[in-house]
Amino acid sequence: MKKLRVLVVDDSLFMRAAIAKTLAAGPFEIVGQAKDGTEALAQLTKVAPDVITMDFNMPGMNGAEAVRAIMATRPTPVVMFSAHTRQGAKETFDALAAGAVDFVTKPAGEISVDLSRIAEELKQKLTAAAVARPRPAMTLPPMRSSSTNIQRTSLAGGLPRLCVIAVSTGGPAALSELIPALPADLRCAVAVVQHMPAGFTAALAERLNAASAVSVKEAAVGDRPLPGTVLIAPGDRHLEFDDRGQVVLTDGPLVNGCRPAADVTMLSAVKVYGRRTLGLVLTGMGKDGAAGALAIKKAEGKTCAQDQATSVIYGMPKAAVEAGAIDEVLPLADIAGWLRYA
Repeated sequence: MKKLRVLVVDDSLFMRAAIAKTLAAGPFEIVGQAKDGTEALAQLTKVAPDVITMDFNMPGMNGAEAVRAIMATRPTPVVMFSAHTRQGAKETFDALAAGAVDFVTKPAGEISVDLSRIAEELKQKLTAAAVARPRPAMTLPPMRSSSTNIQRTSLAGGLPRLCVIAVSTGGPAALSELIPALPADLRCAVAVVQHMPAGFTAALAERLNAASAVSVKEAAVGDRPLPGTVLIAPGDRHLEFDDRGQVVLTDGPLVNGCRPAADVTMLSAVKVYGRRTLGLVLTGMGKDGAAGALAIKKAEGKTCAQDQATSVIYGMPKAAVEAGAIDEVLPLADIAGWLRYA
């Protein structure tokens, strides 16, 4: 079996050695190490890695800047290492929006002595990332100003149309392109289920809200989906709806290996919103969203999936298409238009 060529980027010599040791047992070959983004760029064409592990807080060029430069020079899958802090979460999303494929939380801060707790996660995510199609970050137009008099249109019965978005690996970058492209007067409400642990979804919501004309927030119990608003399912909580259409957060078992799981949210939405429900399946590994999108289609709601060419990993969209759950398959750049007029 061909070994995956790994470039390790971290400003700590100790961490570089620890990562190399962790990956020594497995299908990996450490082909280079770099102490910062500038050094990583210099090695990029020389060692031609299949995948890169990248620190955030480095002197000179930080992790997000390094990812952006890598995507512009020689697009290569990058898995970020994050300390589990609020600041780290913001930096994580800067890097993911710049084109990084995934991230792993450092178990004990920036200098983590024992990586055994995350060794399998790191190996799995590097293996998955190595077959991904990283995309250069999109340069977004200036943010449009939100109208203070947005008409909150809804259909008969008092509930608006609701689009549930299923997304996983490659999601932050895809959402950073899709959500800012939505108009302030969007006629439907949006609920996003991004596979992510607790502690990171609030930072994702803040980042998208700052860049968008629609209002974006992490979902809380009692929130009511409204046209022109986007609710992000909190990490490690399933997002469901009560019979009035309000948000309920639960700690139920993992579904498709995930919590939050898009299937849970989609199936709940169909029970309440019926044919007013839309399903959208974006880039990601696995099959989450396929069963939910099929239920939406059977309820005469509309469904869409991201195409293979623009997906970082064409797993979830492919599963939904093969399940017969999808009405339209579109490139990422066209999905905002579909959502606006669906």
